[in-house]
Amino acid sequence: MKGNQETRSSSRKQGSQSGLAPIQNEGTKERRQSQQLPEEDCMQLNPSFKGIAFNSLLAIDICMSKRLGVCASSASSWGSARSMITLIGITGHGVPWIGGTLICLVKSSTLAGQEVLMNLLLALLLDVMIVAGLQKLAKRRGPYDVHPGLLDYLTMDIYAFPAGHASRAAMVSKFFLNHLVLAIPLRILLVLWAFCVGLSRIMIGRHHITDVLSGFVFGYLQFRLVELLWMSSNTCQMIISIW
Repeated sequence: MKGNQETRSSSRKQGSQSGLAPIQNEGTKERRQSQQLPEEDCMQLNPSFKGIAFNSLLAIDICMSKRLGVCASSASSWGSARSMITLIGITGHGVPWIGGTLICLVKSSTLAGQEVLMNLLLALLLDVMIVAGLQKLAKRRGPYDVHPGLLDYLTMDIYAFPAGHASRAAMVSKFFLNHLVLAIPLRILLVLWAFCVGLSRIMIGRHHITDVLSGFVFGYLQFRLVELLWMSSNTCQMIISIW
């Protein structure tokens, strides 16, 4: 009898110990998780100052761009003026500028005019390639779901960042201001035209404000690049003779 009681008590102790083992293991796991979770939460809830500033500026950019997109659709507040605003944007498109430069180059009869037009054509082609490459890398969408037009697909101006029309307008206006003799009113109108082209792209909901501003910066940088790669009159004549 005593032997049976001892075996029963030992089996109960073993059962209780085996039942407590998984409970203790679960307790240690929960303690480890509780020690690790606060660190992960701190990493997520306490981002760096740069991250906070960037996200805040991005939110402001999106909000202001949507407010300025008054011609994004026909139902917008300025929807009736959408066609006119779109026409202003087309004046900064690459296809009309490249086509017009080629026509002027064919009709030009002076060496100085051909030199300027050839370098302008180089600047326009560089602008199309650089903007298309940057847009392909960024792949940023506009503030509104505005589908690109046929001319946009021809110049690969599909995404929002940077704004190709703004970069082209800034580059062309700086090019004309630097290489053409213009009266002061015409110089002012040229700068206003570049500004209106960039603003029109925001108003139709195609680009954010930062897209247009970065387009202006890239346009100026492209102008500086063309100045470094400037082709002389002899080089231009050689290319024209081959062409």
